[in-house]
Amino acid sequence: MADPRTTGPDGPHTTPDPVRDVFRRALRDMLVLVGLVAVLGTGIGALVGGLPGVWGAVIGVAIVLVFSGTTVLAMVRTAGSSITVASGVLVGTWILKMVVVLVVVAVLRDQEFYHRGVLVAVVAVAVLGSAFVDFRAASSGRVPYTEPRA
Repeated sequence: MADPRTTGPDGPHTTPDPVRDVFRRALRDMLVLVGLVAVLGTGIGALVGGLPGVWGAVIGVAIVLVFSGTTVLAMVRTAGSSITVASGVLVGTWILKMVVVLVVVAVLRDQEFYHRGVLVAVVAVAVLGSAFVDFRAASSGRVPYTEPRA
C-alpha cells in the first residue's frame, strides 16, 4: 500500500528537499556563469590573441567545468546521504580533478597553440565567479534547522 504522505489524489509526489534545491540552484547558476565566461572569454581571447586566444579560453572553460561542475554535481547527488558518504565523494572527486588537471598541465606545458594569459584569465574569472555563485546560492537558500515529525 502506498504511503499516504507521499501519494496524493493525482498520484505520487515528492516532498521538497531544500538542501538539494540549494545545490541545484548553485549548479544552474554555475552553468550560466561558465556559459557567459565561455562566450566573453572566447571573444576577448580572439581579440587579444587570435586563434591561440580562442584555444586558451576554450581550455580554461573546460578546466573550470571539470573543477566547479564536478563539485556541485557531487553535492547534488549526495545531498540526502550521510556526511561520511558526502565527504568521501567530495574527497574522491577532488583527487580525480587534481589528477586530471596535472595531466592537462603536463600535456599543455610545451604546446604553443593556445594563449597562456587568456587561459589563466578565464580560469581566474570563472573560479572567482563560481565561488560567488556558490556563496549566493547557499546564503539565500531556505534550509530549515529542524525537521517536522511525521
